This record gives sequence, structure tokens and C-alpha cells, in this order.
Amino acid sequence: MGLVYRARDSRLNRTVAIKVLSHQVSNASELKQRFEREAQTVAALNHPYICTLYDVGHDADIDYLVMEYLDGETVAQRLERGRMPVDQVLKYAIQIADALDKAHRQGVTHRDLKPSNIMITKSGAKLLDFGLAKLRQDAQAPTALSALPTNAAMTAQGTILGTLQYMSPEQVEGLEADARSDIFAFGALLYEIVTGRKTFVGKSQASIIAAILAGVVLLLVNTF
Repeated sequence: MGLVYRARDSRLNRTVAIKVLSHQVSNASELKQRFEREAQTVAALNHPYICTLYDVGHDADIDYLVMEYLDGETVAQRLERGRMPVDQVLKYAIQIADALDKAHRQGVTHRDLKPSNIMITKSGAKLLDFGLAKLRQDAQAPTALSALPTNAAMTAQGTILGTLQYMSPEQVEGLEADARSDIFAFGALLYEIVTGRKTFVGKSQASIIAAILAGVVLLLVNTF
């Protein structure tokens, strides 16, 4: 999608993060509109555990979002040092679940919940990047949302939307995603935080998809 810079807001004398849409993407009108819709989505989700959006704009052929600057590390960076202690797991899991609950009540499905989209700060966890978010049709919002491509290595743009290791069965099959898809991803994320290992692994996209589908089948068998 683009780059994120640390910057200084000279008017309010504060540090901010500026997400700049890449030149290649900004030339595509559809993707540019989706970038603006992401801004509208985040602006509507006022929550202590969701990264705050301050402004959106266009200047000298550059489209940008001005966001809250978060001093910390992503969950992905934290997991590089191993799994988290149980007390931290409970704290951050509750905060992330609360942020997702807020989004779902507003009719928004994140669709790309993963360790790199959650920042750990001194004040707690912060949910980031609603670039793939989708609005429920009956929800009220300024503009209907659509999907943005993500830059994750295992995303197939235009077919599978999200990051493969955390996608629900309906997502890997290209079907409609809703709040339950986020809950599935949350479970995969929680498993990884607790154990320090990814829930679904494989040497290729096909093998990861097979692991996701096989895991669901095994869960159903054990349940019934």
C-alpha cells in the first residue's frame, strides 16, 4: 500500500505517524477510493485499543493518513523473543477482543487480524490497519467499504483477501467473511501468543489452506 513515516505535527506540537499511499497505487482510482474509505472506517471507530486517525488529505499528488504515533512494538516483534507470560496474554487478549467487539458492533469486519497488526504500547494493545475492513450491508457508515490488497507475503490479491495463516475457512475458499471470521483469526492469534508457534503451518499456500480446513474438520469431529 505504501510507507509509514514518523513525523511532527507543528500545529499541535505532537509526534504522529503518516501513512503515505504509494505512487503506483495512487494512480489507480479504485484503490485510491479504498484508501479514503479506510480512513472513514477508522475515524468511526473511536476506541482506546484502536489506533486513532487524526486526519486524511491530498497534497502534491500524495495521498496520506495522519494517525496516532504508537511507541512500542508489534505482537509479531514481541513473539520473536518467544511466547508471552500468561498475565500478559490475558491482558492483551482482553483488549484486542474489546477492540474487535467495538468494530463488530459498528458493522465492521477487520479481515486481517494478525500479530503485525497489533501494537503493544505502555498503555496496552492497539489494533491497527483496517485496510481490508468490510462494512456489513445493513450497518450505517458514510461510505460502503471494500477490500484493499495487503502487502503480506502470502496474500493472493484479487482472490484471497487477508493473511493466509490467520484466515478462516470461508476466507480461504473465497466466500463472504463476517465477524465470525475475525473470531477465528483471533483464536489463531491467541494460540500463537500462548505457545509461540503458528496455528497453521505449511511449505506452500496450498498446504496452509489444507491445514486450516483439516483443523476445522477435526474440531467438528471432536465436538460431535
